[in-house]
Amino acid sequence: MTTPPALLIAGHGTRDEAGAEAFRDFVRELGRRHPELPVGGGFIELSPPPLGEAVAELVERGVQRFAAVPLMLVSAGHAKGDIPAALARERERHPGISYTYGRPLGPHPSLLRVLERRLDEALGSVSRTPSDRADVTVLLVGRGSTDPDANAEVHKAARLLWEGRGYAGVETAFVSLAAPDVPSGLDRCVKLGARRIVVLPYFLFTGILPDRVVQQTQGWAAAHPEVEVASADVIGPAEELLDLVMERYREAVAGDIRMNCDTCVYRIALPGFEDKVGLPQQPHFHPDDDGHHDGHGHPNAHHHHGSHAHSH
Repeated sequence: MTTPPALLIAGHGTRDEAGAEAFRDFVRELGRRHPELPVGGGFIELSPPPLGEAVAELVERGVQRFAAVPLMLVSAGHAKGDIPAALARERERHPGISYTYGRPLGPHPSLLRVLERRLDEALGSVSRTPSDRADVTVLLVGRGSTDPDANAEVHKAARLLWEGRGYAGVETAFVSLAAPDVPSGLDRCVKLGARRIVVLPYFLFTGILPDRVVQQTQGWAAAHPEVEVASADVIGPAEELLDLVMERYREAVAGDIRMNCDTCVYRIALPGFEDKVGLPQQPHFHPDDDGHHDGHGHPNAHHHHGSHAHSH
């Protein structure tokens, strides 16, 4: 029987140890649930283990074929460039290996259900029934990116979360790199008539940025006592997330990757981002990677987006 490709999970990395351990626990849980698969995972920056170490450990176990899944909600620079470039570097370090690359996780109906559950939990924490949504405005807070396509994906998730669920509205903000920031997003909610707001972090696990969302929310709420504000939890290692990663793995193995490239800055000259078209992609520097002395890897690494590459 042919051994299936290994599942390689690529994470962003965080300086928050609890967040990094949540990722590592998630990888271990996937391995426990799928003993038929070699499963590994690593980070592109900030946290151990680096992605290269995860690949090396799987290669030592005899793995030659990989299906890599970015454990990320949107397709920003890390998913579009850093991870594919790092995988190209690993292919040079380990001749004979091959890989396919899956797409990011969101927005997906199963994750929207988890977000809805987190909202219900937050509403329950302020002594309201979960069904009482008509006067609730949600502020969905994403990481924020210099990539307009990635920021637009957060807006798409917000709209999909609003549809059919009975909330007064779902607005969008970002905690870094993009406007509006959290206080500005809360101000906008109030200008639109909100008197009950739930701030919902669009993050998989806890970390420095989700903590910053809570801190900024609490600071704004203290200055606006007339507005009822609650903070929801991150998505976390929900059953739906575990199942979705496997769905993305199966897509990658089958070659059924339906990536949208119509608004990708590496393919399309979007206003203000024209210089990014055809830009070579380099693997991200990870200080814990023993092989980082070779610079940023292959200088002609391709930007793989879905089942094809952006040739440079």
